[in-house]
Amino acid sequence: MTTPQIVLSVIYFVVSLALIAVVMLQSGKSAGLSGAIAGGADTFLSKNKAKSADARLARMTKWIAIVFMVLTLVICLLPAAPAA
Repeated sequence: MTTPQIVLSVIYFVVSLALIAVVMLQSGKSAGLSGAIAGGADTFLSKNKAKSADARLARMTKWIAIVFMVLTLVICLLPAAPAA
């Protein structure tokens, strides 16, 4: 492997871990329903805080996914290392 391939592979690995972490941190679509059934008393401010955090995580997911896809294309299009 050449040096650019190694560097891109390390960046690709870090981006993939970040994508997994951001997706896992997001609350599920049914999270609000279970809180309503259980009788959880959320204040107006905590609901807005959760929505802004979820919105921030959704934006981060989109951008990290775009970087992930671009890195995938770049790594696939790099020429193979010459045989030694």
